[in-house]
Amino acid sequence: MAAQRAAAAEQRPAATPRGEGSRRRVLDAALTVFRTKGYTATTIDDLCAAASVTKGSFFHHFDSKEAAALAAIAHWNETTGELFANAPYRKIDDPRARLLAYLDFRAALVRGALPEFTCLLGTLVQETFASHPTLQAACGAGIAAHAQTLVPTIEAAKQRYAPQAGWSAESLAFHIQTVLQGGFVLAKAMNDPRMALDAIEHLKRHIAMLLSSRKRRKSR
Repeated sequence: MAAQRAAAAEQRPAATPRGEGSRRRVLDAALTVFRTKGYTATTIDDLCAAASVTKGSFFHHFDSKEAAALAAIAHWNETTGELFANAPYRKIDDPRARLLAYLDFRAALVRGALPEFTCLLGTLVQETFASHPTLQAACGAGIAAHAQTLVPTIEAAKQRYAPQAGWSAESLAFHIQTVLQGGFVLAKAMNDPRMALDAIEHLKRHIAMLLSSRKRRKSR
Protein backbone atom coordinates (compact mmCIF):
# COMPACT_ATOMS: atom_id res chain seq x y z
CA MET A 1 0.00 0.00 0.00
CA ALA A 2 2.78 2.43 0.88
CA ALA A 3 4.55 1.69 -2.39
CA GLN A 4 1.32 2.25 -4.34
CA ARG A 5 0.78 5.60 -2.63
CA ALA A 6 4.34 6.66 -3.34
CA ALA A 7 3.93 5.72 -7.00
CA ALA A 8 0.66 7.61 -7.23
CA ALA A 9 2.27 10.66 -5.67
CA GLU A 10 5.07 10.57 -8.24
CA GLN A 11 2.52 10.50 -11.07
CA ARG A 12 0.70 13.57 -9.80
CA PRO A 13 1.46 16.80 -11.66
CA ALA A 14 3.48 19.45 -9.89
CA ALA A 15 1.34 21.76 -7.78
CA THR A 16 0.40 25.04 -9.41
CA PRO A 17 0.06 28.23 -7.33
CA ARG A 18 -3.71 27.79 -7.52
CA GLY A 19 -3.46 24.14 -6.54
CA GLU A 20 -1.13 24.96 -3.68
CA GLY A 21 -3.70 27.47 -2.46
CA SER A 22 -6.39 24.80 -2.23
CA ARG A 23 -4.01 22.50 -0.38
CA ARG A 24 -3.22 25.27 2.09
CA ARG A 25 -6.93 25.90 2.64
CA VAL A 26 -7.47 22.24 3.49
CA LEU A 27 -4.60 22.29 5.96
CA ASP A 28 -5.76 25.52 7.58
CA ALA A 29 -9.28 24.09 7.86
CA ALA A 30 -7.95 20.82 9.27
CA LEU A 31 -6.34 22.63 12.21
CA THR A 32 -9.75 23.88 13.27
CA VAL A 33 -11.94 20.94 12.29
CA PHE A 34 -9.78 18.27 13.93
CA ARG A 35 -9.54 20.31 17.13
CA THR A 36 -13.29 20.85 17.12
CA LYS A 37 -14.63 17.43 16.14
CA GLY A 38 -11.72 15.07 16.78
CA TYR A 39 -10.14 12.73 14.27
CA THR A 40 -12.76 9.97 14.09
CA ALA A 41 -15.78 12.24 13.83
CA THR A 42 -14.18 14.41 11.15
CA THR A 43 -14.99 13.33 7.61
CA ILE A 44 -13.37 14.26 4.34
CA ASP A 45 -16.62 16.07 3.52
CA ASP A 46 -16.13 18.16 6.67
CA LEU A 47 -12.64 19.13 5.60
CA CYS A 48 -13.76 19.95 2.06
CA ALA A 49 -16.67 22.06 3.30
CA ALA A 50 -14.52 23.98 5.77
CA ALA A 51 -11.87 24.60 3.11
CA SER A 52 -14.37 25.32 0.30
CA VAL A 53 -12.78 22.76 -1.99
CA THR A 54 -14.20 19.83 -3.92
CA LYS A 55 -13.49 16.20 -3.10
CA GLY A 56 -11.60 15.99 -6.36
CA SER A 57 -9.34 18.80 -5.19
CA PHE A 58 -8.89 17.11 -1.81
CA PHE A 59 -7.83 13.80 -3.35
CA HIS A 60 -5.53 15.61 -5.75
CA HIS A 61 -3.47 16.55 -2.70
CA PHE A 62 -4.16 13.78 -0.16
CA ASP A 63 -4.70 10.04 -0.52
CA SER A 64 -6.81 9.77 2.64
CA LYS A 65 -7.98 11.50 5.79
CA GLU A 66 -4.93 10.12 7.59
CA ALA A 67 -2.63 11.61 4.95
CA ALA A 68 -4.36 14.96 5.40
CA ALA A 69 -3.96 14.67 9.19
CA LEU A 70 -0.25 13.96 8.82
CA ALA A 71 0.13 16.99 6.58
CA ALA A 72 -1.90 19.04 9.07
CA ILE A 73 0.49 18.01 11.85
CA ALA A 74 3.44 19.20 9.78
CA HIS A 75 1.56 22.41 8.99
CA TRP A 76 0.82 22.91 12.69
CA ASN A 77 4.48 22.38 13.60
CA GLU A 78 5.59 24.88 11.00
CA THR A 79 2.99 27.49 11.94
CA THR A 80 3.44 27.26 15.69
CA GLY A 81 7.20 26.96 15.32
CA GLU A 82 7.27 30.31 13.57
CA LEU A 83 4.94 31.79 16.19
CA PHE A 84 7.20 30.79 19.07
CA ALA A 85 10.42 31.63 17.25
CA ASN A 86 9.23 35.23 16.89
CA ALA A 87 7.58 35.54 20.32
CA PRO A 88 8.64 38.43 22.60
CA TYR A 89 10.05 36.16 25.31
CA ARG A 90 12.84 35.14 22.92
CA LYS A 91 14.42 38.59 23.30
CA ILE A 92 14.81 38.40 27.09
CA ASP A 93 18.44 37.94 28.11
CA ASP A 94 18.04 36.38 31.56
CA PRO A 95 17.14 32.70 31.03
CA ARG A 96 14.95 32.45 34.15
CA ALA A 97 12.94 35.51 33.13
CA ARG A 98 12.79 34.19 29.56
CA LEU A 99 11.35 30.86 30.71
CA LEU A 100 8.73 32.53 32.90
CA ALA A 101 7.87 34.87 30.02
CA TYR A 102 7.38 31.80 27.82
CA LEU A 103 4.66 30.67 30.22
CA ASP A 104 3.12 34.15 30.16
CA PHE A 105 3.06 33.87 26.38
CA ARG A 106 1.35 30.47 26.59
CA ALA A 107 -1.25 31.98 28.91
CA ALA A 108 -1.83 34.85 26.48
CA LEU A 109 -2.63 32.29 23.77
CA VAL A 110 -5.50 30.89 25.86
CA ARG A 111 -8.26 32.96 24.31
CA GLY A 112 -11.37 32.33 22.27
CA ALA A 113 -13.24 29.05 22.09
CA LEU A 114 -11.63 25.81 23.25
CA PRO A 115 -10.72 24.55 19.75
CA GLU A 116 -9.00 27.85 19.04
CA PHE A 117 -6.31 27.53 21.72
CA THR A 118 -5.98 23.82 22.47
CA CYS A 119 -3.20 21.82 20.85
CA LEU A 120 -3.81 19.91 17.63
CA LEU A 121 -1.16 17.34 18.52
CA GLY A 122 -2.57 16.68 21.98
CA THR A 123 -6.09 16.45 20.59
CA LEU A 124 -5.17 13.97 17.86
CA VAL A 125 -2.89 11.74 19.92
CA GLN A 126 -5.42 11.20 22.70
CA GLU A 127 -7.76 9.65 20.16
CA THR A 128 -5.37 7.91 17.78
CA PHE A 129 -2.42 6.68 19.88
CA ALA A 130 -3.56 3.04 19.73
CA SER A 131 -5.31 2.97 16.38
CA HIS A 132 -3.09 5.09 14.12
CA PRO A 133 0.58 4.61 15.04
CA THR A 134 1.75 6.91 12.25
CA LEU A 135 -0.29 9.79 13.65
CA GLN A 136 0.81 8.92 17.19
CA ALA A 137 4.45 9.05 16.18
CA ALA A 138 4.04 12.34 14.34
CA CYS A 139 2.24 13.96 17.27
CA GLY A 140 4.86 12.68 19.71
CA ALA A 141 7.67 13.99 17.55
CA GLY A 142 6.02 17.40 17.30
CA ILE A 143 5.51 17.73 21.05
CA ALA A 144 9.06 16.55 21.71
CA ALA A 145 10.49 19.01 19.19
CA HIS A 146 8.75 21.91 20.88
CA ALA A 147 9.96 20.74 24.30
CA GLN A 148 13.51 20.70 22.95
CA THR A 149 13.27 24.39 22.02
CA LEU A 150 13.07 25.13 25.76
CA VAL A 151 16.03 22.99 26.82
CA PRO A 152 18.80 25.58 26.16
CA THR A 153 16.92 28.23 28.13
CA ILE A 154 16.23 25.86 31.01
CA GLU A 155 19.82 24.62 31.04
CA ALA A 156 21.14 28.19 31.19
CA ALA A 157 18.70 29.09 33.97
CA LYS A 158 19.62 25.95 35.92
CA GLN A 159 23.32 26.71 35.67
CA ARG A 160 22.75 30.25 36.91
CA TYR A 161 20.08 29.71 39.57
CA ALA A 162 20.09 26.03 40.59
CA PRO A 163 23.41 24.43 39.58
CA GLN A 164 23.16 21.73 42.26
CA ALA A 165 19.61 20.65 41.38
CA GLY A 166 19.12 16.97 40.62
CA TRP A 167 16.68 17.42 37.75
CA SER A 168 17.64 17.86 34.10
CA ALA A 169 16.70 20.62 31.69
CA GLU A 170 15.10 18.10 29.35
CA SER A 171 12.96 16.58 32.12
CA LEU A 172 11.62 20.02 33.06
CA ALA A 173 10.96 20.85 29.41
CA PHE A 174 8.80 17.74 29.11
CA HIS A 175 7.12 18.43 32.46
CA ILE A 176 6.09 21.82 31.10
CA GLN A 177 4.45 20.11 28.13
CA THR A 178 2.75 17.63 30.45
CA VAL A 179 1.15 20.43 32.46
CA LEU A 180 0.14 22.39 29.36
CA GLN A 181 -1.47 19.38 27.69
CA GLY A 182 -3.17 18.41 30.95
CA GLY A 183 -4.50 21.92 31.31
CA PHE A 184 -6.03 21.71 27.84
CA VAL A 185 -7.68 18.38 28.71
CA LEU A 186 -9.15 19.81 31.91
CA ALA A 187 -10.35 22.91 30.07
CA LYS A 188 -12.23 20.62 27.69
CA ALA A 189 -13.54 18.40 30.49
CA MET A 190 -14.85 21.36 32.48
CA ASN A 191 -15.65 23.49 29.42
CA ASP A 192 -13.71 26.26 31.12
CA PRO A 193 -10.53 27.91 29.75
CA ARG A 194 -9.63 28.98 33.28
CA MET A 195 -8.54 25.42 34.00
CA ALA A 196 -5.72 25.83 31.48
CA LEU A 197 -4.83 29.26 32.84
CA ASP A 198 -4.74 27.97 36.43
CA ALA A 199 -2.47 25.10 35.34
CA ILE A 200 -0.06 27.56 33.72
CA GLU A 201 -0.07 29.83 36.76
CA HIS A 202 0.72 26.96 39.14
CA LEU A 203 3.44 25.80 36.77
CA LYS A 204 4.93 29.27 36.72
CA ARG A 205 5.06 29.38 40.52
CA HIS A 206 6.68 25.93 40.59
CA ILE A 207 9.39 26.93 38.13
CA ALA A 208 10.00 30.21 39.94
CA MET A 209 10.73 28.18 43.10
CA LEU A 210 12.92 25.68 41.26
CA LEU A 211 14.95 28.57 39.88
CA SER A 212 14.71 30.85 42.90
CA SER A 213 16.70 34.05 42.46
CA ARG A 214 17.17 34.10 46.25
CA LYS A 215 19.14 30.86 46.02
CA ARG A 216 21.54 32.59 43.65
CA ARG A 217 22.03 35.55 46.00
CA LYS A 218 22.74 33.23 48.95
CA SER A 219 25.37 31.33 46.99
CA ARG A 220 27.38 34.46 46.30
